[in-house]
Amino acid sequence: MYEFDPNSAKAEHVVKALIQEGGAVFRGLLQIEYDVRPFINLDKPWTGDFFPPETRRVCGLAGKSRTFMDLVVGNALYQDVCSILLTSTHCSYYGQKREESVSHPQLNNTIVFSIGPGARNQELHRDDMIHHNQLPAITSDQYRPGRDTGIGFFVAGKRTTKQNDATRLIPGSHLWATETPPSEDQAVYAEMNPGNAFIMPSSCFHGRSANKTENEERLVYSCFMTKGYLRQEENQYLAVPSDKVCEYPLEMQRLIGYQVSQPFLGWVDLDDPRKALMGDDWEDNRGDLY
Repeated sequence: MYEFDPNSAKAEHVVKALIQEGGAVFRGLLQIEYDVRPFINLDKPWTGDFFPPETRRVCGLAGKSRTFMDLVVGNALYQDVCSILLTSTHCSYYGQKREESVSHPQLNNTIVFSIGPGARNQELHRDDMIHHNQLPAITSDQYRPGRDTGIGFFVAGKRTTKQNDATRLIPGSHLWATETPPSEDQAVYAEMNPGNAFIMPSSCFHGRSANKTENEERLVYSCFMTKGYLRQEENQYLAVPSDKVCEYPLEMQRLIGYQVSQPFLGWVDLDDPRKALMGDDWEDNRGDLY
């Protein structure tokens, strides 16, 4: 996979790498463990098959860690990439007037993973299955923004290796048809040092690997963005207390989902949802909703 310095890389270069390879690595990003460790310690083992019992998870990070939101979700390079690949423009007629509407990306989910020794492999899968994304097989030259319903971002809190559960992914699988199954012999491991990160489209086959160590924790901070007109995987309005959302600046509130996807998707009482969120602190500077 291509590697980038997040302090100097340009979004268009990362986008090119994602189109060609289906993944890219950022070197030397951040650490956040202080904020999330208390929540990791409170989590209980998963009772189903999707997560091994050695896994601990923290969700709803917008209500738990401002650091996570500012430095992971709000990472400028990540958001620039999402803007290129997930922004949607739609044209329609209102009578004889041709209207152009723009839908900006929104937060899809936030999860911190702590995976201990003994955890088994997770099956290779595509995260865009949540949006029933049906795709034909294409070449990288045929890839166009809009094909993917989401872009994921994974930051290493601790060193991740092939032995301690580093994510497996299949480069190029974002170009496959939906009906094509994954093969383990095509997977590579996203090994990272603390503070490094990798980014991938949600159509890329991936999965956590087994933690074969005796005493190493694999700690990863993750989030996905999705298109503004799709349902969010993590229900941000219930997962995050409204008073916590009010503490964020305007742009972060919009990323969390408190925005209207043009032309008029997501309103409350025929108005911008931030009016219901902010109450008396609401400032109407967006013009006519319609």
